[in-house]
Amino acid sequence: MHPVRPTPPAPAGSPERVDARTRILDAATELLAQHGLRSLTQPRISRKSGLRQGHLTYYFPTRRDLMIGVAQHSLDSLSQPLLARARRGRLTPAALGRALGAELADRGRVRIIMGLVSAAEDDPLIAAALHDLIARVRGKLADLFSLLGHPADRDSVALAHMMLMGAAVLHHARSATDHASAAGREVRLASRFVATLLPALHAGGAASAGARRKSTRKAHP
Repeated sequence: MHPVRPTPPAPAGSPERVDARTRILDAATELLAQHGLRSLTQPRISRKSGLRQGHLTYYFPTRRDLMIGVAQHSLDSLSQPLLARARRGRLTPAALGRALGAELADRGRVRIIMGLVSAAEDDPLIAAALHDLIARVRGKLADLFSLLGHPADRDSVALAHMMLMGAAVLHHARSATDHASAAGREVRLASRFVATLLPALHAGGAASAGARRKSTRKAHP
């Protein structure tokens, strides 16, 4: 991103300031999703958002700052509606599976993560930010699982996250080929498994382990 003199923003907390930052992130997210990392230039984001380039320089002084902001913005836009529904008791495991399947099939979201992973190879600060983002994603998953009564321990959440990301990357790789239909079906299957079947398997395994411990205690009083 070429240096441009920052434009002084509106007062902190004002609707104008919040709106400007959101407009930048919305524009950058859409560009990255549609055209990849090379599209994240100040002129293109400025045209897309309808804001002067000085606004971009103020809110996101470097390309690194912008990429991290886009990733966090993407996470929040996905997780906040789901968490709100779950807190109102209006999110079932099946509905969560459908929502995750739809989002994982969005190649734009996967491009955002893959862009960060690629950039992290050469930038330790992006690598650290990616580590923090993974922790935030798992925190959101843990909150969702807890609200739905699913196991939300660290290992369960990590397994779910790895399965979801693996499914998303495979879908991204195959959806532009003749295997697009199968890729879409498989990413929906993976999402449904994580949201509905994995917790049931976990609960069944825990119950079996408890029964074995109880049987052992009876056999060895």
